[in-house]
Amino acid sequence: MVKRLDSYSQNFLVSPCLVLELIGHSNLRKNDLVLDIGTGSGVISSALARRVRQVIALEAEPHTADKLRHNMAKFPNVEVVEADFLKWDLPLEKYKVFANIPFHLSSLIVQKLTTAEHPPRAIYLIVQRQFAKKLIIDHDNFTSQLGASLAPWWTSRIRRPLKKTDFYPRPNVETCLLELKLRDQPLLEVKQRAEYLMFVEKCFTSQKFFIGLNREIVGVSAEKKPSELTIDEWLRLFKNGAKRC
Repeated sequence: MVKRLDSYSQNFLVSPCLVLELIGHSNLRKNDLVLDIGTGSGVISSALARRVRQVIALEAEPHTADKLRHNMAKFPNVEVVEADFLKWDLPLEKYKVFANIPFHLSSLIVQKLTTAEHPPRAIYLIVQRQFAKKLIIDHDNFTSQLGASLAPWWTSRIRRPLKKTDFYPRPNVETCLLELKLRDQPLLEVKQRAEYLMFVEKCFTSQKFFIGLNREIVGVSAEKKPSELTIDEWLRLFKNGAKRC
């Protein structure tokens, strides 16, 4: 079992059988290139190596990366990269992501992946359940700024809840496997992304700006907060109010 330095705090899956089950909930295929972020001892990467064409196992902590190279030596299709993912250049070829990431870096990792010039085709991350729910825009959840920001280009859903006993050390929060997939038909063009992200940010951070939008003219209740809007309501507001940003 890998013991992490405090600065690299992370909760690791303990059962290879569980990892295989989780991979079964994904759309990973045998010809895929897959990134494993925050690999640790390689429980996920070793399972991926048996299912996909190539695995890039990213590990930032030097001592853990040394052990990972030893553990992955028998898998010729696993490339171990010692690097900080947030500073690492993403692949130019088509790829997917399957990883158990440090929970405190969830937002930064999702932001990097979903706004990249060459984004993955699909993302599977083990994250806090509360974080995952805030990325899902529906009538049952309060959506975060990040969730509203990625929705025109990505679908999101929880594929499977996890138990605290699935990890070492055991987390203090509820966790799940989150799926993010690129939409076949984006709801906005990529060239509109910067303007849309600025619009969403202003709606969440400036009550004056949000209240000043003529919401009722596009069929959005004046009682709703930004975290309560559906994706259709976000798009209508954006198309009517983006010029005010």
